[in-house]
Amino acid sequence: MEYFVAVAEELSFTRAAARLHVVQSAVSAAIRSLERELGPTLFERSSQRVTLTSAGAALLPEARNTLDAAQAAREAAQLSEGRLQGTLHIGTFTSLVRPDLPGLLGRFHRLHPAVTLRLAVSPRGSAGLVERLLAGSLDLAFVSLPGDPPAGLRVREIYAAPMALLVPAEHPLARSDEPRELTELVEEPFVDTPPGYGNREVTDRAFARAGLHRQVVLEATDVGTVASYVRAGLGVAFLHDSTSGVDSRGLAVLPLADPALRWTLSVAISATRRASAPLRALLEVLETSVPKDPPRS
Repeated sequence: MEYFVAVAEELSFTRAAARLHVVQSAVSAAIRSLERELGPTLFERSSQRVTLTSAGAALLPEARNTLDAAQAAREAAQLSEGRLQGTLHIGTFTSLVRPDLPGLLGRFHRLHPAVTLRLAVSPRGSAGLVERLLAGSLDLAFVSLPGDPPAGLRVREIYAAPMALLVPAEHPLARSDEPRELTELVEEPFVDTPPGYGNREVTDRAFARAGLHRQVVLEATDVGTVASYVRAGLGVAFLHDSTSGVDSRGLAVLPLADPALRWTLSVAISATRRASAPLRALLEVLETSVPKDPPRS
């Protein structure tokens, strides 16, 4: 069942094998054995892709329930002896200053040293992390999600900050620290993160709402790199103050007049799958580390 769920979520025998830390032939053999036992074919296989059959799609939620029940049984036995074991898969950004993730996970590790922590960074920003949460390959993720959260997730906002304009220190806009309107920036080339990142979505929505168009001349996934390209004169950028670790030499940070240009950070988990004991324990540590707001679902 574990091998089946891995292939169903990854839609790849190769990626499933890497996720399970086994050779691909073992995964293929397990799926063939399961298909012989159950009867119907569970996957359509071709040289280009792997897809679930109708039987596979019907089996997937039941297989997840089976694995959840097995995990609950293991946890009950471990907790009866005062132990907490397991693995947590956590999605995050390359540049995350708030919350202090190393400090947070260090505290969790001191409380539960037998729990393995695995961090994952998506090359597609929050959009990629959301996909992995919904697919079940992540237990929790720190995401930036403008607007309503996707169905199937429980999302709790833990931090918010106004965005600011980053320009080279010698740029004409740097001569005044007055809040800048979007209309002043339509002729400026922009450096930004790719679509799917929270700050990119906030910026794109603000320009669209104002009926304005901007030109993004360079996309970079790391916030520190964005600042470096601005410093080099490739364009201007919108950033938020949780990037305070960025080297600001040769740069000017200016306020923005549009209050909708606000970046948020949230913690997200699945709304449909049972939270494991390690995940519940991590959420308890989070609760004591950040202000308490009601979850959005």
